[in-house]
Amino acid sequence: MQAASSIYIREDLKTQLTNLKRNSKESYNDVIERLVNLTIDDELLSADAIKGLEDGLEDTKKGNLISEEDIRKKYGVK
Repeated sequence: MQAASSIYIREDLKTQLTNLKRNSKESYNDVIERLVNLTIDDELLSADAIKGLEDGLEDTKKGNLISEEDIRKKYGVK
């Protein structure tokens, strides 16, 4: 069995963790572990995805941007 630790969390955060429990018997440890596992993405980016990110950064550096206002006008969004 692994050693346990005590941690300090604010009361409002404890309430949020309580609300995330799948059932009243689920431990806070299980809730936190589930949340941590949701944040881990083991899938590597594809070469196409990396190229797209690099192209986007290059466009940004060159100032090739479209304002949010122009996009809203183009698609009729208010």
